[in-house]
Amino acid sequence: MIEDLLKYDTELFLYLNNLGSSSWDNLWLIITAELTFVPLYAILLYLIYKKFGLKTLLIVAVVIALMITFTDQTTNAFKRGFQRLRPCGEPSIADQVRFIAVRCGKYGFFSGHASNSMAAAIFAGLMLKPYYKYLMIILIGWSLIVAYSRIYVGVHYPLDLLCGLTFGVIAGTLFYFLAQYLLKRYARN
Repeated sequence: MIEDLLKYDTELFLYLNNLGSSSWDNLWLIITAELTFVPLYAILLYLIYKKFGLKTLLIVAVVIALMITFTDQTTNAFKRGFQRLRPCGEPSIADQVRFIAVRCGKYGFFSGHASNSMAAAIFAGLMLKPYYKYLMIILIGWSLIVAYSRIYVGVHYPLDLLCGLTFGVIAGTLFYFLAQYLLKRYARN
């Protein structure tokens, strides 16, 4: 059963990856670059500051740093534990992969880009939901685009992304509740 699932995952990856074209490569390389996230996250932090004030912003910034560290390190632990080669490093399909990323990396299960972007989307969406009705939908949409970029550039299978996105939802929700607890205790006296 696992072998069948991985086979279908590989087939879906190859199909989606090979939909790319050189005219779109630069756009997807920009989307997948980690520094691309910085302006969006700066805006989200500003919105949190604007709606809640400096004390809340400082607590939230610490919680976000903990959340990103947690998702990133958990992702790395899974990668080392499962040791599933990235598609760009898998010899059996190397000649079929459209690899355009800057580097390949060794293991890919599960995606740190997907988990971190989704955790941030859920966390910020929940924090700002009372003020910006559609923000969560926009942020989840952005996270899905980021996740797809990992297939496009050739470094992750769809299951890597699905698991990363799911983990991001869990982490974003848990750290939102941690932030609410800390805010209730230290910022909203």
